[in-house]
Amino acid sequence: MRRLIPLLILAMAVLEAAPATAQLPAAVDGQPLPSLAPMLERTIPGVVNIATRARVVESASPLFDDPFFRRFFDVPERERERQGLGSGVIVDADAGTILTNSHVIARADTILVTLHDGRQYEAEVVGADPATDVAVIRIDADDLQAIPLADSDALRVGDFVVAIGNPFGLGQTVTSGIVSALGRSGIGGAGFEDFIQTDASINPGNSGGALVNLRGELVGINTALLARGGGNIGIGFAIPANMARQIQEHLLAEGQVERGALGVEMQDLTPALAQAFGLDVSQGAVITRVVRGSAAERAGLLHGDIVLRVDDQPVRSASDLRNRLGLLRVGSGVELDVLRDGSEQRVHGRLDRPEERRIEGAAVHPRLDGVRLSETAGRGGRSHVAVVAVEPGTAGARAGLRPGDVLLAINRQRIGRLADLPQQLAAHQPLHLQLLRGNQSLYLALR
Repeated sequence: MRRLIPLLILAMAVLEAAPATAQLPAAVDGQPLPSLAPMLERTIPGVVNIATRARVVESASPLFDDPFFRRFFDVPERERERQGLGSGVIVDADAGTILTNSHVIARADTILVTLHDGRQYEAEVVGADPATDVAVIRIDADDLQAIPLADSDALRVGDFVVAIGNPFGLGQTVTSGIVSALGRSGIGGAGFEDFIQTDASINPGNSGGALVNLRGELVGINTALLARGGGNIGIGFAIPANMARQIQEHLLAEGQVERGALGVEMQDLTPALAQAFGLDVSQGAVITRVVRGSAAERAGLLHGDIVLRVDDQPVRSASDLRNRLGLLRVGSGVELDVLRDGSEQRVHGRLDRPEERRIEGAAVHPRLDGVRLSETAGRGGRSHVAVVAVEPGTAGARAGLRPGDVLLAINRQRIGRLADLPQQLAAHQPLHLQLLRGNQSLYLALR
């Protein structure tokens, strides 16, 4: 015991001499520790919070959806206010121009923009393009700070990126990560998709916010997350800045995107197909159909041609080709390098105005009165039928139909083209719709 006493005294002395808390050094070998703070101090003022409000009319009871009741009784309807949250990026300080997502401002009656310094302004909509989920709004304000746009084509997998936005309405929040993948498609359904995938946390409310590189330049507009379990799992998506820039130019010039049409259907050139055709190339888009009388037919494109490049830019896949064509206006010239019978050829074309194929829902079923359907090109050039308009107060609106919904089936009958729609169903027959909304499949019943 006597031997232990000196050891205890020595241990207590050492503990008393040690510092109470450990602190990180301010510098290592004379160099300051790396920090994102200086870049973020310059960048964060260029990201805004967006709050939207809209008046939604709904019936007081689903019983009044029945035509018999609506004929003989006054159907009470009530209004409720729908609110939404999102983010935006100032890209032109002098003009007050802000980039955001189309779905953030869709059907909004009021758009309120809150700046980093707390100032608030009501914004006007310049234009929106649901197909790419890009929108441009404008505010009348002074002393704004814009974020410069980078060349998103120069991004590489592994580059560090930072996401800035307004998740869950908490206010401006910063998360960091890397570029996990490039050229992602097939995420949100039928739109033009060429997403940047990142593990920087993107949560509800981040939509429309900035994805920046370490120089504080805009490389993407945050738009979606994959959250099958209901929370962030490290898979988020952003629209490349180059795509957003081109859509912005369309919207500023015309208020909408008037896309040209080539008139082809296509599929990916897979390694298996390349081997079957005896080809040395492994990337491209195979033309599977040329529409009669289209720009593609006039240009001389043929079934079986493999598109390797568009305007000297390599084509990786069918969705890549579709995205590049989808950014071109009606009347734009286009040059395609194709592989035909083992030799490369250059084809010159000029994009047509797309044929507008629409139908009123009442022609299909009385319960779809006030709903307008349109046939448009989907992924790989395949067609799909989408809801383009829903009049307020109609049965479709009360059931929850929204513009942008893609119609997959009616009463279990698969729908791909307007010609697939069933002929005038009996008015008393229930109507069961299978839809694709974003990346979610859902069912609606109109009785």
